Amino acid sequence: MMNLFKMAFRNLGRHRRRSALSALALSVSLALLLFMAAFFKGEMRSSMEDTLKLNSGHVQVRAATYEPEKLSVAWEYLIEKPEQVAAQISTLEQVKFATPRLMASGIVSVSDESTGVQIMGVDPASEANAPYRDGLLQGTFITADDRDGIIIGAPLAEALQLKVGDSLNLLVNTAEGNVDEQPFTVRGIFSTGSSTYDKGIVLLPLAKTQAFSGAGDHASFIFIMLDDREQAEAVAAAITGENFKVLTWAEMNELLVLVNDFAGAYITFLNLIILGVTVTVIINTMLMAVFERTREIGILTALGMKGHQVIALFLAEASLLALGGIAFGLLVGWLLTAYFGQVGIYFGDIGVSGMIMGDRLYPYLTLEDTINLTITAFIVTLLASYYPARLASRMEPVEALRAEK
Repeated sequence: MMNLFKMAFRNLGRHRRRSALSALALSVSLALLLFMAAFFKGEMRSSMEDTLKLNSGHVQVRAATYEPEKLSVAWEYLIEKPEQVAAQISTLEQVKFATPRLMASGIVSVSDESTGVQIMGVDPASEANAPYRDGLLQGTFITADDRDGIIIGAPLAEALQLKVGDSLNLLVNTAEGNVDEQPFTVRGIFSTGSSTYDKGIVLLPLAKTQAFSGAGDHASFIFIMLDDREQAEAVAAAITGENFKVLTWAEMNELLVLVNDFAGAYITFLNLIILGVTVTVIINTMLMAVFERTREIGILTALGMKGHQVIALFLAEASLLALGGIAFGLLVGWLLTAYFGQVGIYFGDIGVSGMIMGDRLYPYLTLEDTINLTITAFIVTLLASYYPARLASRMEPVEALRAEK
């Protein structure tokens, strides 16, 4: 076996440039496959995490009549005494935290500029506010007893030329169907990393939102985060109440789940295209080697080398090509992923209904993807080399010797 690989190494050395280009083609393909896998994995991972922690949570408890697209604060659509409901849910073992939130439709205006926003009333002490608290760029977070403070996103602050301490007017559709307007002072400016989301949301203390909108002691839903999102079904089943509608993260994010499910098929399709190009290069390389060494193959077979040994020789050459190409491809792919995993790839303001996507995408390469793609690249190289090897093994010694003359 060792002699076989020595012969294979020597044969590859005869045409170093061609062998190097073939290995390079495999390296580029593998590096590209690794980066693509990390790209899609990072995109779905980031979008899923952002959507869950900012929008839906792992589980939501709503009034049976609640319609989220309307953002109505009419009492018949809301949960009564939400803090008591949240406290009861928090006693469940799987629940990390549960907090009430009140959503309302509003308009922010400054001088002659105005824009529509979603008003979110939150319990300032809840852990659910960590994305906004940790993302504060300026100022401080609101407190529960703050009656004129507001937190806004950086894109909204930039569009309206607002900074901490500035005043703005906020209009809200009330529970009675009227419009109320009050001045507020910007306490803080946050960034969650998603411009699309940040420019359309403002935060007020829950008590102030209830009073401002006329919702009274009501909330739109109970926002629930779990220690393990896979426990969502079990938690949803444990929450009972005739007037409640309990939804899991998968039910609230059907588009995101669908995209995640189809991402694997899409990546597989792209992988086949890239590997197809690589296979073409490898087949051409091995066929040229066969035609150039026809007389040599004839001599070897005349000296007693069997057909399976000829195949083994060419597969050994392909294996060495694959090992060199894969090693370099792994290095390049890892370096690309590591670099962009730190700095991200900037896409800007991308608005996709039903999903929250950050302005930057951070590729995320898993060990499973690395192993699978490495094995696939090696097997594909051997399969691509089998036809030329089989062609060489079926040559008749006499005809092979005459071919070079």
